[in-house]
Amino acid sequence: MSRALIVHRAGPGVTVQDLGRPGYMAFGLSRGGAADRLALAEGAALLGQSETCAALEMAGMGGEFEAGADLRIALTGAPMHAAIDGTRVTWNASHALPAGSRLSIGGAEAGNYGYLHLGGGLATPERLGSRGAHLASGLGNVIEDGAHLPVGDDTAPGDTGMRLDADTRFDGGEVRVVSSLQTDFFGSEEVARFEATTFRRDARGSRMGVRLTSDAESFHSEAGLSVISEVVVPGDIQITGDGTPFVLLAECQTTGGYPRIASVLPCDLPRVVQARPGAALTFRFVTLDDALVAERKAHDHRAGLRDARHPLVRAPHDIRGLLSYQLVSGVTAGDDIERGET
Repeated sequence: MSRALIVHRAGPGVTVQDLGRPGYMAFGLSRGGAADRLALAEGAALLGQSETCAALEMAGMGGEFEAGADLRIALTGAPMHAAIDGTRVTWNASHALPAGSRLSIGGAEAGNYGYLHLGGGLATPERLGSRGAHLASGLGNVIEDGAHLPVGDDTAPGDTGMRLDADTRFDGGEVRVVSSLQTDFFGSEEVARFEATTFRRDARGSRMGVRLTSDAESFHSEAGLSVISEVVVPGDIQITGDGTPFVLLAECQTTGGYPRIASVLPCDLPRVVQARPGAALTFRFVTLDDALVAERKAHDHRAGLRDARHPLVRAPHDIRGLLSYQLVSGVTAGDDIERGET
């Protein structure tokens, strides 16, 4: 059998994604890449490989896949119901996917974007230095039923059955921002009101950006809509013509004329990306020095992910007070013993 992932059924928003295409903004092409870049780092850590490996990004739901050869996989990002040959498997963990076995991934149970990583990465053709689909520019396509996706050689250590502790970025919450070049276009009272407002993630959103709603009055810039169109980047928060905040994401345009009230720290952008429709989001301004500290901390966190892995099933000698548990027919009654999902 070929070293490939066979797609029997794919959700409507399944695409191949990696770290994107930096360096093309002058030509009108934004970076693109995975909506949740932290999920790429988590998958790479679980499989012991580079973050540059391409993975499947699943928007809202996954699909049904078959291993064309013995493969290693990892599942990260928005938790989804996943099973191998009918047996449920743990999310945020790595697993063996033997040749011919079926992996079923259902709808998201939290968050928006889930990721299926392959040992060796997906080896689809590169376009402008990336395998990732950039749908807004016509680079790549959504994955269709019946596709055979080539998988690269898996040269990393062949361990599976490792997991990472669940992250909290799927529940909305506080997001740190810095002032943009246009924050001064808004009055100080308007900026303070923006920071004090609790927003809800609107159902309207895509890889280009998400709309925010609230019970507050709309926000307006003293410059109105006379701002000259200039460069925008993921994380910028534009105030649209009707006074509604719109957070730009990975596949946003490269220039825009709506005034930007703030910019989300890159390390906090996954929290916006993964906020479900209706989830509450608040924004807190921090200084540039504080932002640099936060980014360094996030960098150190990503660098330490591989060391933060732990086995899905713990060895008996690692379980404190094992003899105090009641064991009946080989099934443990203690809540502290993890079930052996693989």
